[in-house]
Amino acid sequence: MNELFSYIVRRLLLLVPVLFFVSILIFGMVHLTPTDPALVMVGGKQTSPEVLENIREKYHLNEPVHIQYLYWIKDALRGDLGESFKMKQSVSDMIGERLPLTVQLVLMSTVITILFAVPLGIISAIKKNTWIDYLSSLFALSGVSSPVFFTGVLMVLLFSYKLDILPAFGTGDNVIENFKYLLLPSLALGVNMIALSSRITRSGMIEVLNTNYIQTAVAKGIPKSVVVLKHGLKNALIPLLTVTGLQLGFLIVGTVLVEYTFGLGGIGSLIINGVQTSDYPVVQGTTLFLVTVFLLINLLVDVLYAVIDPRIRY
Repeated sequence: MNELFSYIVRRLLLLVPVLFFVSILIFGMVHLTPTDPALVMVGGKQTSPEVLENIREKYHLNEPVHIQYLYWIKDALRGDLGESFKMKQSVSDMIGERLPLTVQLVLMSTVITILFAVPLGIISAIKKNTWIDYLSSLFALSGVSSPVFFTGVLMVLLFSYKLDILPAFGTGDNVIENFKYLLLPSLALGVNMIALSSRITRSGMIEVLNTNYIQTAVAKGIPKSVVVLKHGLKNALIPLLTVTGLQLGFLIVGTVLVEYTFGLGGIGSLIINGVQTSDYPVVQGTTLFLVTVFLLINLLVDVLYAVIDPRIRY
């Protein structure tokens, strides 16, 4: 336990320089654009130079870039990600309002992935080199090759316009109603992850099923279902966990495209709107938030290794 705790502490300390570097990168890239934030705040209207200068002074825009960064990162460390130029609202509050929808979308995609990918991978491993395995391989190749937005458009055409069984755009009034509206976006977001995770599960299961202790268990007359699920699957979960953890981070990033495609009001659409309106604080704050979540998910995955396989030592 102490060994695991020290590992977690070391990993948390390593996150500090990574986040510091990423924050510099985010801030620098946003400020490479030629748009004047002061003009954005006045909506591009004709304004006197004095008013523009007062705005620049209020938001430290007349300071050198590195000084502006220090002001921004100091506030970010306190949980203050700035104020939207266009909405005149705290970026932290805007993220808090939109976060539940994005979390629900990501969780639904993850659940759908697990429900489909694990059984598909197990069946493909058991039915290796049969038509079932070949069909699974074809699905995996198609799923991995298809961009999220393209998959989303195809699903809208099929399930919304052709079959008319699922809504194409918008959200419900509560979590229960959101399930129906988010089912199609979750499927679109999860197809790529299902394809990859099923192949990882298949490879892991084939490797485990060929080990000596599995062959011994089968020779002793233990039912094959028990051997596969109790002994084989547990040992095949580590590579799947690695991919799932990384893919979960990419799912959060993928919500940017999915939410825009399906007209959802989550964090992804918040970033898109911020880019379209040159709203620097929104773009900086939401991007930093998503990167932080991505890094924490990776840390959680590393910690879970020790839970699944006690042989792993840190």
